[in-house]
Amino acid sequence: MRTYPRLCSTLFGVLAGLAAITPALASVDAEVSALRKQWEHVNFELAAQEQEGAYGGLLARCDKLLDEQPDDAQALTWCGIIRSSFAGVVGGLDALGYAKAARDDFERAVAIDATVSDGAALTSLGTLYARVPGWPVGFGNSKKALKYLEAGLQANPEGIDSNFFLAEFLASEGETAKAKEHLRRALRAAPRPGRSAADAARKAEAEALLAELSES
Repeated sequence: MRTYPRLCSTLFGVLAGLAAITPALASVDAEVSALRKQWEHVNFELAAQEQEGAYGGLLARCDKLLDEQPDDAQALTWCGIIRSSFAGVVGGLDALGYAKAARDDFERAVAIDATVSDGAALTSLGTLYARVPGWPVGFGNSKKALKYLEAGLQANPEGIDSNFFLAEFLASEGETAKAKEHLRRALRAAPRPGRSAADAARKAEAEALLAELSES
């Protein structure tokens, strides 16, 4: 039987490299999952006066994770979500730096994998552009907001977040009928495994906005 020492050596080297990468990827996935769960607890379950302090630990963990894995699209997405949520908590001019950092995280995530986390980076980027003040104060931009929110919806047509945040933007633009349609789709969205707190909070927001639009 003929042997190919160089080929075998190359194959063994590749396999060894893959074996080393697999635990690292599992570690990143585990940390991203832990960050998501902790963010949901802080964002949806803690009182407003407790949130700012609780976000400190999450932000530090994000900095560490992205130092180690700067090109992981899921890590960038969830750290962007954490930074943008913290921007909403602190408010004012202090929030703009965190909003810009979140925008950078989302843009890097989208460049790596546009549909990462079922389009969460796209939807979150669109929401940032919708909520942040425009020039000269901030970088808010309605056209970019709609572009990214629609791309997020395309990535996840029946998702609760993709429909809710597009509806929120449409409502702000006076597109009441379209906003109602997407709010109803958000309310019909299937439950997400392990995300009951986030689903309940988002559906409550969708119900409240739908009721407000129905009264106007």
